[in-house]
Amino acid sequence: MQIVGFGTRVLNFLVDVIFVFAIAYLLQKVWDWYVVFYEFTSYNFGETFGLVVFISYFLFELIFARTPGKWFSKSKVVTKTGTKPGVWPVFVRSIVRLTIIDAFFIPFLDMPLHDYLSKTRIIEA
Repeated sequence: MQIVGFGTRVLNFLVDVIFVFAIAYLLQKVWDWYVVFYEFTSYNFGETFGLVVFISYFLFELIFARTPGKWFSKSKVVTKTGTKPGVWPVFVRSIVRLTIIDAFFIPFLDMPLHDYLSKTRIIEA
């Protein structure tokens, strides 16, 4: 079980952000059309982006143990014992990612907060 370095994690993050941004942007444009023509409640892009971040990370990691960025870098999420994480660890990872303090724990824990709290690691696949 070879744990990936921070360069790979940054690459994963950048690919995932581009993917999530594209989906959130399209959803926001479609929703804005409904707001104009059917007077639905308007939401700002930050709310849409946060929702898409949570849902995409949760579903991809729950089903595949990988996100598009992890596929790109050939890495995956595992528990400390090397098995595929269950619903609770993936939920914790996904929700903690939404906090602004997640990355600030890297110097203290040698990993982001979402890995520490969910007891998961990113390994080479």
